[in-house]
Amino acid sequence: MKNNSTKIIAFLLIAILICACNAVKRVPDGKNLLVKNNILVNGKSTNDETASNQMYQKPNGKLLGYKLRLNLYNLANLNPDSTYQAKFKNNPGKYERMSKIFSAKQVDRLGQSFYYKGIHEFLKNTGEPPVIVDTSKTRKSLLRLKYYYFNNGYFNVQTDYTIDTVGVKRAEINYNITTGPAYKLDTIKTKIMTPALDSLYRTNNDPSLLKSGNQYKTTDFEEEKNRITTYFRNHGAYYFQPTYVTFDIDTIGKKAKADVTLIINNNNIQERDSSRTEPFKLYKISDVNIYTDYSAANAKKKPTDSVTYNNFNLYSYKGLKYRPRAITDAIFISKGSTFADFRTTLSSRSLNNLRIFNYPSIQYEVDKRDSTAQSLIANVYLTPRKKYSFGATLDVTHSNIQDFGIGASISETIRNVFNRAETLEISARLNVGSSRDMANPNNNFFNVSEYGLDMKLNFPRILLPFGTEKIIPKSMIPYTSISSGFSKQRNIGLDKENFTGGISYNWTPKRHNSAKLELLNAQFVRNLNPDNYFNVYTSSYDDLNGIAQNYNQEASNVDEHGNLIVPTGTTGFTNDVLTGQTALTPNDSQYQEVESIEERRVRLTENDFILATSYSFTKTTKKDLADNNFYQFRTKIESAGTLLSLVSEIGNLQKNSKGNYEIFNLEYSEYVKTEFDYIKHWDFGKEKVLAVRSFFGIAIPFGNSNYIPFSRSYYSGGSNDNRAWQPYALGPGSTNAVNDFNEANMKIAASAEFRFKIFGDVKGALFADAGNIWNVLDNVIDPKARFDNLNDLDEIAIGTGFGLRYDLSFFVIRLDLGFKTYNPAHEKGDRWFKEYNFGHSVLNFGINYPF
Repeated sequence: MKNNSTKIIAFLLIAILICACNAVKRVPDGKNLLVKNNILVNGKSTNDETASNQMYQKPNGKLLGYKLRLNLYNLANLNPDSTYQAKFKNNPGKYERMSKIFSAKQVDRLGQSFYYKGIHEFLKNTGEPPVIVDTSKTRKSLLRLKYYYFNNGYFNVQTDYTIDTVGVKRAEINYNITTGPAYKLDTIKTKIMTPALDSLYRTNNDPSLLKSGNQYKTTDFEEEKNRITTYFRNHGAYYFQPTYVTFDIDTIGKKAKADVTLIINNNNIQERDSSRTEPFKLYKISDVNIYTDYSAANAKKKPTDSVTYNNFNLYSYKGLKYRPRAITDAIFISKGSTFADFRTTLSSRSLNNLRIFNYPSIQYEVDKRDSTAQSLIANVYLTPRKKYSFGATLDVTHSNIQDFGIGASISETIRNVFNRAETLEISARLNVGSSRDMANPNNNFFNVSEYGLDMKLNFPRILLPFGTEKIIPKSMIPYTSISSGFSKQRNIGLDKENFTGGISYNWTPKRHNSAKLELLNAQFVRNLNPDNYFNVYTSSYDDLNGIAQNYNQEASNVDEHGNLIVPTGTTGFTNDVLTGQTALTPNDSQYQEVESIEERRVRLTENDFILATSYSFTKTTKKDLADNNFYQFRTKIESAGTLLSLVSEIGNLQKNSKGNYEIFNLEYSEYVKTEFDYIKHWDFGKEKVLAVRSFFGIAIPFGNSNYIPFSRSYYSGGSNDNRAWQPYALGPGSTNAVNDFNEANMKIAASAEFRFKIFGDVKGALFADAGNIWNVLDNVIDPKARFDNLNDLDEIAIGTGFGLRYDLSFFVIRLDLGFKTYNPAHEKGDRWFKEYNFGHSVLNFGINYPF
């Protein structure tokens, strides 16, 4: 309590100190602090962000209405060196006394310390100097505003400004805009000097961005230039550029209307001191030359080896090291085809995707053999990467189980393994970490560890015994991955060995779409320490032990304190209950609870073998990392065990005592699983973004299984899910997280987050998360955990909170504080705001945004 009081008092003192700062402390006499820009369009205020961005000066930033950075700056001493020296100048004896205690050099260095100088440098750099009204910048802003409205069709726009004093050394600037009528496009004509381009223009089916009746906007004209240029350059006009497209805008004799003439002149050719014009030519490709081992060192040398394959000429300086098709399949420029920019771009992407060359270069030259000068030679210059490359990484990690971890990995990549542009990747990894959730009798800090070995072989094509070009053409940049891996982990106390292997096909149907078919995905999970189950899942042990206090009849099951011994006593008592050797009967709730505990123990300690096939598809409109106005949709469907069951039935294999098939004396898992994930971002400008996410996933066991393996089930809570609960601490249903690691086979989740800038690289967020997990169509019998009908949707938990994020450009450090707003674990009518306090809040640490 004493520590909390100290913190509160310190916080209040700091708050009083900051609030006491005078915002105009550093505003010179006769000057004014800019407190607001008002843009008045035809007498009415506007919130047009683009117009606001024309300002050369903007008021100091605010945090929740308070100019925090300005006041931090005002707290700083801008000349700490002079202040420190004045301290001794006014009291010479003090310098001499301090020099006797310390050396004179140390006294001088003391002035550079954090106490005297560093804290002021910090305040100055973190803070923000006052924005002083500058009329020269005001006039520049006014001019930019005029251009902005002019470029949006207000050709008769009039502008002026006034400066209003609103307090001591404070002023607002009013930008007064009188737009006049908005001009609209009337008739639109074309004047294209080159007949070939005129013909192309008229056969273009893409609609023009300039339409009669639309308001004039300069951006529409620029986009129309780019549209025309793209179309022409994709149809043979190699020398065409946007500068050849001009527009004549005629408003004479028009009332708020403009006639537009699109003008495209002939090609302008510079020849030494003179120039001439001629009609544009449409070019075809006469040859495609590929230099497979080009470098600056051999640029002037002649190739020593060459081969022609499917009208491609391949050259090398040290002998051809690739099968021709491996390279030509990645090139979409072909002999006899019309020159097109999109083929160049697609070829560059495809060659980069091979990952065996450094930055492919594609250049064109006019073929001098063609008397009409309408042919181009495409030269593709490829610089090979090193055949062998070694890599090493060291990372600090954080996960749902691991609070802190250190990970290291080494990898070796071998390129062009079979001379068809294949890559082989071999990697080894080691991770050690700390977890508070793990059974840790020795209280070791590093109580989590994992090491593993992985191998992946990539083929730049679909690897199947039949052709797939009609279904998945090479323009979709397909590739095949064959992978295998092994890992051994010691985390939550059960310890596991994990063997994986599979073959998958990946392709890109469109520029921002991706698809993946995992034809086979095999996973074998071997639990190394199943006898430790009740030492890890202590809540299950407590429930079982509590029942045993009343119904255990075998003295060997308990220790001297009367508690069940792990594992012999827990196993013995469970068997006694389920075989009718105690007073409990199947109709008793405690019998059913023991049965449920045993079913969960078996499910989490049994070895799993999963052979699955899955298909996933992702579509996004995100253009780049800076795009905050997009959506992303991802879906996946997975089927496991069906192939094995089919083989077992055809082979008439025997079932075990449970009525299930086995492979290698192990029951394999059989289920179908599907997921839908949707993310949407809205950019409101000024670094304000609203992000929402919705997720639905369900896995239904059938045939050989009546439950879903732990590794393929769902959990709720955590820094990327419902942030008001710890990972695995929410659900299933309204069960109040009775187990230590709660999971189920159906999940619904939705989140909304409003992100905004606080100052500098520090961002803030307000969020709301909703969701839960349930058991459905499996062997769980607890009605609180099951999803039986739509009425169970009232068990969706809601968490709200706020967060801070620090943007380091290459990643974001995130802290989120979540509050339990609606907790379905409580009785109905007592679920809202029951635990809405700091004592029940959850502080989440994360890397990058949650969605």
